[in-house]
Amino acid sequence: MSDKIIFLVEDNPDDEALTLRAFKKNNIMNQVVIAHDGVEAINYLLGPDSANNLIPQIILLDLNLPKMDGLEVLKRLRSDERTKLLPIIILTSSREEQDLLNSYDLGANSYIRKPVDFNQFIAAVQQLGLYWLVLNEIPPVRR
Repeated sequence: MSDKIIFLVEDNPDDEALTLRAFKKNNIMNQVVIAHDGVEAINYLLGPDSANNLIPQIILLDLNLPKMDGLEVLKRLRSDERTKLLPIIILTSSREEQDLLNSYDLGANSYIRKPVDFNQFIAAVQQLGLYWLVLNEIPPVRR
């Protein structure tokens, strides 16, 4: 198992299962930590016990989340020294141009629309894994 953690913030059980299946199909064996809403994501990364949690190599962040939407999560992560440099990839079904603009404006590293077709999704995850988990170098973690 890789020491590179993937932090998936996704509230839809079907999309979560699809993402995990796409990782498996692409032999991405990294540990995946999952948060099911924005508050859970913030608590994992910035909460009182966050120093005990594994630091993700990448964060895959959905925008349409309960309790706190993905844009607010992104804003909070970018405003904190501990997480402001972590790679955050927006992985969403949103087709709204304003979501795309707001995501980049708030500091997203990438914006990927979830393909409806599973084979296209597998291909997208393969590219995502190759670039963000193999080729990309992240800055040192601040605690």
